[in-house]
Amino acid sequence: MVVEMTYNTPRRDLVIPEYGRTIQEMVDHLKSIADKEERNKCAEAIVSVMGSVVTQEGDADEVQKKLWGQLFLMAGYDLDVDCPVERPTPESRSEAPGRLNYPGAMSRLGHYGQLTRDLIEKAKTYEEGEEKAALVITIGNLMKRHFLTWNKNTVENALIREQIKEMSEGALTLPEDAELVSSAEILKSKRKTSDALDRHRGKKRKR
Repeated sequence: MVVEMTYNTPRRDLVIPEYGRTIQEMVDHLKSIADKEERNKCAEAIVSVMGSVVTQEGDADEVQKKLWGQLFLMAGYDLDVDCPVERPTPESRSEAPGRLNYPGAMSRLGHYGQLTRDLIEKAKTYEEGEEKAALVITIGNLMKRHFLTWNKNTVENALIREQIKEMSEGALTLPEDAELVSSAEILKSKRKTSDALDRHRGKKRKR
């Protein structure tokens, strides 16, 4: 039996690439359903899947409006279903869709981890003073340790300062004279931990 391979190259471009070709095909199938009640059920199911595939920001009403708007957009606005929000039209979306937001872990600074992001959000709520300044330095040290986990050489405090500012959207500033733990000390500590783990594993293998 000969299996015919199908490639995406000759296929039409996806309207919203983030949702992938499978959901676009589901939308195309939705338009072909003759029974309106079945179309309504199918449309609701697709919207539910869309919401689980790509994380949406905003309250429940905003999310529903976005998802149904995106569904109609992928259907070319040629869709006869009962829409639970104001029916989207081409005029209501005069420009191309913006990129969908993904969870923070997908950010280019995602290697700093959720704990770092949580500490930054907490620090943003503090009044200016010694407590906030101490927390910012703690965050800087934590980020420096995370950085050196993925980059084995060294990291300048200036880079950590810049990335704290970026991750806090300008709300936090690491002072230029802040004393962070040295890269050499972090790497030395990591080597000791790694050596201890290797010795432990060696003992277990000998048993």
